[in-house]
Amino acid sequence: MTAPRTTALRRRLAAAAALALLLTACGGGDDDAADGAGAPAADMTEAPAAAAGGDAVVTTAETDLGEVLVDADGLTLYGFTDDSGGTSSCSGDCAATWPPVIVEEGFAVGGGLDEGTFATTEREDGTLQLVAGDWPLYRYAADAAPGDVNGQAVGGVWFVVDAAGELVME
Repeated sequence: MTAPRTTALRRRLAAAAALALLLTACGGGDDDAADGAGAPAADMTEAPAAAAGGDAVVTTAETDLGEVLVDADGLTLYGFTDDSGGTSSCSGDCAATWPPVIVEEGFAVGGGLDEGTFATTEREDGTLQLVAGDWPLYRYAADAAPGDVNGQAVGGVWFVVDAAGELVME
């Protein structure tokens, strides 16, 4: 092979390895939970009244999987089946791939959403993570634009969340 072709091949292999790592991070193992890095918090706080304007931290949007929860930027939100009781078990490398939806006290949800569906849970670093139903909410690092649902069913444990706070397991 010539040097430019070898360099191009190395770049492709490095990109493929990086993508494989991204896709397998928090794919269902208990890596972070088992080593004690999971969040200890279970103290959930209910949401305030729905927002009338653009200050909502969560709303809904139509995707290929139907109407799902999205953040203020329109990015799809996910739940992790390894989480239980509204407590996050995703931290460290997992949270780099699946960033938690962090909110402030007094956050607002979009009009049309039942504010009783939403609460917060305190993460190990003291920040508040948004919870819908029983599911702490996360974004997926590989979702680049509104409507992307690239995280759906990753590792068989990550699923989009609908407006009722239920996982969409299609």
